[in-house]
Amino acid sequence: MFDRHMNGILNAIALNKSNAMAERLNGKIQEIKLSAKGYRTFENFKAAILFYHGKLNLYP
Repeated sequence: MFDRHMNGILNAIALNKSNAMAERLNGKIQEIKLSAKGYRTFENFKAAILFYHGKLNLYP
């Protein structure tokens, strides 16, 4: 398995990049989905994601 992924491992080390931020955001979105037990429409779900993770400034 290591030999198959050698290229990706070396690139990650050389470029010092990872998908950690994307995985973290995906986990947070999954938490929203579980806590609400489902949304009636995709627009409501999208609004919840943007509200909690869109870094909105709600105060004037």
